[in-house]
Amino acid sequence: MYPSQFEYHAPTSVAEAVEILGRYDGEARVLAGGQSLIPLLKLRFTTLRAVVDINRIPGLDTLAVEDGALRIGALVRHRDCERSPLLKEARWRVLGQAAPQIADPVVRNLGTVCGSVAHADPQGDWGSVMLAAGAEVVTASAAGGRTIPIADFFQGPFTTALEPGEMVTEIRLPDPGGRASGAYLKLERKVGDFATAGVAVHLAMSDGSVATAGIALTGVGARNIKATAAESAIAGREPTPDAIAEAARLAAEAADPQDDLRGTAEYKRNVVRVFCQRGLQAAAAAAAA
Repeated sequence: MYPSQFEYHAPTSVAEAVEILGRYDGEARVLAGGQSLIPLLKLRFTTLRAVVDINRIPGLDTLAVEDGALRIGALVRHRDCERSPLLKEARWRVLGQAAPQIADPVVRNLGTVCGSVAHADPQGDWGSVMLAAGAEVVTASAAGGRTIPIADFFQGPFTTALEPGEMVTEIRLPDPGGRASGAYLKLERKVGDFATAGVAVHLAMSDGSVATAGIALTGVGARNIKATAAESAIAGREPTPDAIAEAARLAAEAADPQDDLRGTAEYKRNVVRVFCQRGLQAAAAAAAA
């Protein structure tokens, strides 16, 4: 199918982009990689009055650490994260592990991290990674910018806190400290498939104990799930086998999967438990190294 007719804009600054977005009262969308938006338009799951292509705006491709925090600009591709030496460091390892598991090489070459997060697909890998790492979403609009904690950003399947005329300019991850690491584990039927279930974990260690813990789940609910009870169970404790097993059990309880062609709800909960346990073990070992 072909998309319905829309106007196309290619601004060269963020100010110009948000001015254009503001003209259409929520009936315009940002185009970065297009790996989510274009299929929606072609299948006519959505219709728009305008598309705002931000690929000509300089400065939105930042992937760097500043004052300890990691900045991911709106034009950073999955491929950039996959190849970045920065994301091979222990403290950002959860991102480095997730990047090569995103869809397939074609999608990773074009798709963007911020676009994936803004799309808010419950089976999106980056959503869980950002929840586990405690990220913030930085936005811009004609009325000014704001910073939204990632836990407040996701409001439902394909629904976020973005307002009409607002665009994501970058995602920021706070400095987790020198003793930190993470892991992302994903079960898929074949390479490039959506997750049957996935788990992102991120730990910061202090004096042999878990100072802070982030645990988030992919594909087992109506949105990416932050497993807060599991996080609380491991935070402040040494990552012993018993403590890790308890956190993994609580993560499985937080999951809300459905029976489908990928497996039963019981099976998916067990995958979450096993992946959480493995991820916590790996993250704790890497953070302590």
